Amino acid sequence: MFASQEGKRVPQVTFHTRQGDSWVDVTTDELFKGKTVIVFSLPGAFTPTCSSSHLPRYNELASVFAQHGVDSILCVSVNDTFVMNAWKADQHADNITFIPDGNGDFTRGMEMLVEKADLGFGPRSWRYSMLVRDGVVAKMFVEPNKPGDPFEVSDADTMLRYLAPEFKVQESVSLFTRPGCPFCTKAKQMLIDRGIQYEEIVLGQDATTVSLRAMTGRATVPQVFIGGRHIGGSDDLEKFFHVA
Repeated sequence: MFASQEGKRVPQVTFHTRQGDSWVDVTTDELFKGKTVIVFSLPGAFTPTCSSSHLPRYNELASVFAQHGVDSILCVSVNDTFVMNAWKADQHADNITFIPDGNGDFTRGMEMLVEKADLGFGPRSWRYSMLVRDGVVAKMFVEPNKPGDPFEVSDADTMLRYLAPEFKVQESVSLFTRPGCPFCTKAKQMLIDRGIQYEEIVLGQDATTVSLRAMTGRATVPQVFIGGRHIGGSDDLEKFFHVA
């Protein structure tokens, strides 16, 4: 069973990172001293749950966490710095600081190192998240000790409910756009004016017209989705806000 480390200081470790063309050593003091930090740790970069759910949601909610006193969000994995840098670029996760725990020193110190030789991974981190204040673990969410890779309590929404139980999370918003489309600009401006964060899916870059028709039954842009509901184009979005 993986024990919670609440009330204990984080391990004193130096992480070897690659920034641009230079090696830069980063210590735990630099990351945690005098700061309120969220850490989420996971089995590996580019793995399915980590890439599809765990990392993106923390990146999406970063500004909300900042509103509630969080100075930074760290993603820790037992991977080398080149892998972590490539994963960050692939995920466009600019709100997250990626920490390469290549030798597993930090993870071992947290008593979260697990052997995944059956998958050909070797030693990796068990999945968990924690809130750290000035280097001391204030709260920790450790996934249950079950076979496989459980993902039940270390997610961003669980952490946010702990930090700000009364906060109502904005529904996720995505819109399909095309470069040079004035109606797309209008739709985006309506969202910006209301302080609503959104994901933009650009046709020809992130998706095709075939994808657009398959999802919406339409071939025109913009097409807006809010909380899983297809709202429609810019005029439909305007009507939606007037009704809401």
